[in-house]
Amino acid sequence: MRIGIYGGAFDPVHYGHLLLAEMCREQCQLDEVWFVPTRRPPHKDLDLTEGRHRVEMLKFAVAGHRQFQVKTLELDREETSWTVDTLAVVKSQQPESTLFFLMGADSLRDLPTWRQPERIAQLATLVAVNRGTQKSEEFLKGLAPSIVPRVRFVTMPGVALSATEIRERIRHRQSVRFMVPRAVEEYIAQHGLYRDEPSR
Repeated sequence: MRIGIYGGAFDPVHYGHLLLAEMCREQCQLDEVWFVPTRRPPHKDLDLTEGRHRVEMLKFAVAGHRQFQVKTLELDREETSWTVDTLAVVKSQQPESTLFFLMGADSLRDLPTWRQPERIAQLATLVAVNRGTQKSEEFLKGLAPSIVPRVRFVTMPGVALSATEIRERIRHRQSVRFMVPRAVEEYIAQHGLYRDEPSR
């Protein structure tokens, strides 16, 4: 089994997330892609929407795609959501599977500051998604020599969507149609999410 692990806040999930996952699934020939919403990201000071809401939006977003799964590995743990710990848990549960960690190519620059980056690269192939604005080699600068061979690049169309922008549009009563799946849009409206940031 070839499993892609895709972590993030997904607050809310949008079409940019889904397209990235699909491009990685196709280009890396993944059997499954696991969406793993974070509980407490170590590198970002975020006031995240409750995990139950982010999980439900993800489930609506991936409904009907049998190779997309939503996993609550990080939400189920009280501690900070370190990538190396999540990958270690998955590997212990799926010892025969080959893991791929999906990330934006820009995140490669920050990888040396992550907890145990070389261990991360041992546990999973790093799939860096490049939107075609820079040469792939530029993202490898600063990485340990042992990590570089474990990086695989995937190209996807440029999609200028961000969860921050979507939340701002909702807060200002602007349309997010065609930015998020329709079921996600309806869930957000039904539960009044993002209307009164930052307290949510």
